Amino acid sequence: MLRNIVAVKRVLYDALGHFNNDDGWAMSSHLAITALMALFPFLIFATTLGSFLGAQAFAQTAVHIVFDTWPEQIAEPISREVLRVLTVQRTDLLTYGVVLAAYFASNGIEAVRTSLNRAYRVTETRGFLLRRAQSLIFVLIATVGFLVISVLLVFAPLIARLAEQRFEWIEPYMGTFTLWRFIIASTVIVLGLFAVHVWLPAGKRRFVSLIPGILFTLIAWLIGSTVFAAYIDHFSSYVTTYAGLASIMIAVVFLYIVSAIFILGGELNAAISRYLEARARVGG
Repeated sequence: MLRNIVAVKRVLYDALGHFNNDDGWAMSSHLAITALMALFPFLIFATTLGSFLGAQAFAQTAVHIVFDTWPEQIAEPISREVLRVLTVQRTDLLTYGVVLAAYFASNGIEAVRTSLNRAYRVTETRGFLLRRAQSLIFVLIATVGFLVISVLLVFAPLIARLAEQRFEWIEPYMGTFTLWRFIIASTVIVLGLFAVHVWLPAGKRRFVSLIPGILFTLIAWLIGSTVFAAYIDHFSSYVTTYAGLASIMIAVVFLYIVSAIFILGGELNAAISRYLEARARVGG
């Protein structure tokens, strides 16, 4: 028991110490701002591509996937404005505007890569063009994934009604459409976390070694989001301080918290791996 406590203390000290000494707070700011700046270009690019391919309901689906897992107080004003932007008719899929939108969206992927390289204590050896191509592929994969989910959500109510008619016992397990939408959004987040931890940082990591940091990230995100939402409801003075900019400032602070937790997840994985390697060397 004592040995386990000592091991946990060593791992936490290593993770938190490296996060603090390697400018983790500054990297959280960088990741939060870059993510916010990349969000609109990504959604514009993805929505334009979705409309081009005939997925007219894509805008609402994309907004739900992105914002359904945010606290309502933070997501509602931002998602409303995002949806307003996305519903503007665009026919410039193959023009420079949408190409640039995809490029700027990939900047968010690059920020995640930089954060994870620092967290995992690895040096990037891949060339700029290869990294940027990989980031653009991530953007395209995310877009295609959103398109598939958009189609599924369009047909989901019909499929649910048919299933309930043929199998009455399934009705209590179907839940509401909102619940399934939340489940889908959560699944996208989990798969996305595994994808970025596996492929973005330099080097290779075993799948099992990623689980602790990802579990920490998901649990800490849930706790952090709940606490921050409660703070906004009861104690926040953002509205009086920032007036019309309040929703943006709230989103920035929220993304800062989310980014810090995300980086700490990578730090935790790296610290556990270092501890296990050290224990293996001494035969313990």
